[in-house]
Amino acid sequence: MELQELVHRAKKGDEAAFYELMQLHKIRLYRMALSYLKNSEDAVEALQEVTFRAFQSIRKVKEPQYFTTWLTRILINYCNDELKKRKKILVSDDLISLMGAEHQSSWLEVDEVIGKLDPKTRQVIELKYVHDFKIKEIAEILECPEGTVKTWLNKGLKELRVQLEEKGGLGYA
Repeated sequence: MELQELVHRAKKGDEAAFYELMQLHKIRLYRMALSYLKNSEDAVEALQEVTFRAFQSIRKVKEPQYFTTWLTRILINYCNDELKKRKKILVSDDLISLMGAEHQSSWLEVDEVIGKLDPKTRQVIELKYVHDFKIKEIAEILECPEGTVKTWLNKGLKELRVQLEEKGGLGYA
């Protein structure tokens, strides 16, 4: 069944349609939560909480074609709230792929550099390079213009390269 049809049915109170929607998104949401929270138990808890929040507010989805974006926004908000509560700065292990195959840095070095980025820039880099969202989708998730996303993305990549070059840990020239 098509996603939009499932959303329409779920908005009308069809629990089976809502369950199917969550089944379609659970792996992606779990991976995203894991990249933010760095713990499988916390990721599962995030998924449960997001499922609950989505179920409570499914009727608020205005455009069914943006259901995935809407659901992702709920997850990111939840993860950011959890991280604030813990006062930890965590980033995804998968971000190491952003650095390319040539790097010689340990993950701790990369993690340290990424941790220095401002939260919005770090979030945009993760959404783009870890979770494969398009610029337009990131703009929808973060509720900002696409140009702003591009600016944060360029700024973040530039900062990462400069800082890692200073550390001498990457093969960038």
